[in-house]
Amino acid sequence: MMSLAHPWLLLLLVAPWFIWKFSKPHKERVSAVRVPFFRDITAAVGAEAQQGAVVLRRGKFQMAVALAVWALIVIALAKPERLGEPVVVEKSARDIVLALDISGSMDERDFMGKDGELQQRLDVVKTVLKDFIAERDGDRMALIVFGSKAFVQAPFTEDLQSLTGFLDQTVVGMAGPDTAVGDAIGLAVRTFEASDVEERLIILLSDGADTSSRMTPINAAAIAAERGITIQTIGVGDPESSGSDRLDLGALEDIAKRTGGTFFVASDTDALAQTYARIDEMTPRIVEEASFRPSENLVWMVAALGSIIGVVGLGIMILMKRRQTT
Repeated sequence: MMSLAHPWLLLLLVAPWFIWKFSKPHKERVSAVRVPFFRDITAAVGAEAQQGAVVLRRGKFQMAVALAVWALIVIALAKPERLGEPVVVEKSARDIVLALDISGSMDERDFMGKDGELQQRLDVVKTVLKDFIAERDGDRMALIVFGSKAFVQAPFTEDLQSLTGFLDQTVVGMAGPDTAVGDAIGLAVRTFEASDVEERLIILLSDGADTSSRMTPINAAAIAAERGITIQTIGVGDPESSGSDRLDLGALEDIAKRTGGTFFVASDTDALAQTYARIDEMTPRIVEEASFRPSENLVWMVAALGSIIGVVGLGIMILMKRRQTT
């Protein structure tokens, strides 16, 4: 599709007509010889006397070349361009941080797999989490892992395959044996400082009570709520256990409620998959769309055509004038 960036400049096409119609003809004085017996001379040679003022006339070819060159100059000024097909660019309108507990208790083998055998908690979580990540195509996501300390395993990225690769590299105990839920939430809140979207979500998965945070999970959740960050919490431990392996259901539920999120409990593989499915339903993909049409500038083609017509036309007129004088 052809288009003009400045179509209003086409009004200049009629400029030559206005100049011809309303401007005064160019006058030029030339030297002449005054002859007293001019009439006798003209009669002797059989010539007819004419007015001294002469209006020069342009030939049809000259006018055609001049008008064509002018029209192409005006069209070039109007900036012709070829428009391509509309391109729609989708940009994620929400950022998600996955906060994953990889403390020593995640090495427990108490999750019943589909084959009926007990599997490691972290292996099951990673398998289900990969499916959840694959469904978030277009969202920006980051991965935080925590044990005794919290670390950013992967910063915000739209490359979900690379995020899955970072998830595969996580192993139990690489962040320490204890559980720092509060520090993980605080680190996630700081991670959002690089985010410029309004919708921000933390999905926190833990299988134990907080034992080593410098900031309590409740205080960290309060800060997240103040900054408009929602936290969805998932508990995968045994609430009946004791010590550091005890799952603090009350704390995880309080964290979610303080930020407007929801608390889930997953006791096996199917329950964990259903939990992520529910989160997916509650937080559907949010995108911002922007469309544009790529354009190809054609000014050079019009300008080149005008130059060729002008040069060729001038050459032809010079040749015609030489033939007339010989």
